[in-house]
Amino acid sequence: MNSATMRAVVAHGAGDLRLEERPVPKPGPGEVAVDIRYGGICGSDLHYWRHGAVGEFRLREPLILGHEVVGRVREAGPGTQAPSPGTPVAVHPLASCGTCRQCLAGRRNTCLDTGYLGSAARNPHVQGGLADVLVVPAERVLPLPEGLDLRLAAVAEPAAVAWHAVRQAGDVRGKHVLVTGAGPIGCLVVAALRAAGAAGITVTDVHEAPLAVARQMGAASAVRVGTDAADGLDELTADIAIESSGNPAGLRTCVYGVDRGGLVVGLGLLPPGDTPVAANALITRELRFAGSFRFDDELAEVLGALADGRLPVEPVVTSVLPVAHTKEAFELAADPARSCKVLLDFGETGTA
Repeated sequence: MNSATMRAVVAHGAGDLRLEERPVPKPGPGEVAVDIRYGGICGSDLHYWRHGAVGEFRLREPLILGHEVVGRVREAGPGTQAPSPGTPVAVHPLASCGTCRQCLAGRRNTCLDTGYLGSAARNPHVQGGLADVLVVPAERVLPLPEGLDLRLAAVAEPAAVAWHAVRQAGDVRGKHVLVTGAGPIGCLVVAALRAAGAAGITVTDVHEAPLAVARQMGAASAVRVGTDAADGLDELTADIAIESSGNPAGLRTCVYGVDRGGLVVGLGLLPPGDTPVAANALITRELRFAGSFRFDDELAEVLGALADGRLPVEPVVTSVLPVAHTKEAFELAADPARSCKVLLDFGETGTA
C-alpha cells in the first residue's frame, strides 16, 4: 500500500470477503475525509459475508462493509466548514432525503429514500466505512466530547440503536424489563435501560458467554434458553419486553413474558418474509407493540453519555484485532460463544 491507496474490507458475495487496496478518496465541497481508527463488526456485516445478503438486500456489486466507525478528521473539501484536521470524530451512518413526509415529521431513521453506510439496499450500493479513509458529508461528522477515547466511542453507533429502542419503550423508570437476546445490541440495551432508570432487567440468550456480558452490563437476571431456569419466563410479568435477538422464538418469549397490558418493542430484525406471530396472545393480553429501527439524533446523546460515564459499555468490546487479521476478526465476531463486540483497528498506518 502506498500514499495513493488504502485498505478496505470488501464483500464480493457469500463467503467471499477480501481486504483490498482501493484509491484514497478525496472530499469534495461539503464533504470531510476521516482517517478511520476503529470499526465495529455488525451483524449485517456478518450476513453480507456469510450469505451475500441482509434480508432482501442482496449484493449486486462489491461492497465495502461497515457503519460503526470512528477516527480523526483528515481534511475537509473546498469551502467546507468542518472540525480541524486531527479532531477525533464519530460518523453518523445515515443519509436521509430531508424532504419526504417521514423526514419532515422528524423521523429521519424511517426516511422513504434513505442511504446507510455499508448497505446493499440501494443500487449502486452505499459503500461503507471499514477502510483507512472515509468521505462523508460534513454534517455527518460529530466531534467527540472532551476526553472520550476513540476505542470506547467505536461502540456509539450500536449503542445509539439500543438507546433509540429504550426511547421507544417510553418511561422505563422503576419498571421491570425483559430483554431477549444478549448479543452486542441486547447488552447495550441493558446499559441504556440502566441509564434510563429501569428497576430490574432480565436477559435471555441461548449461550452462556453473552449472558455473562449482560450481567456485567447490569442485568439482574440472566436466563439461558433451554435450561430449567427458562421454564418460568412465561410467568415473568415484566412491564416491558425488548426483542433484540432477531429470532421468532425471542419474540414469542416477549409476548408471553410481558404482563397483560404491557409493551413489546421489536428491535431485532426477523428473517425475511412473513413471520408467524402469537397474534391471539397480543389481542387477548391487550399488549402494545412498537417497532424500533436504527436511530436519528440519538448518536450525539450517546456520545455524551459515554463521555460522562452514564453509559458504561466497556464489557461489550471483547476483542480488538488489526485490520490485517480481518478474516479472523469476522470469524470471531460470528461466534457468540467467544465474542461480543469485535473491533477492527486501522491504526497501524495513517494519521488516525
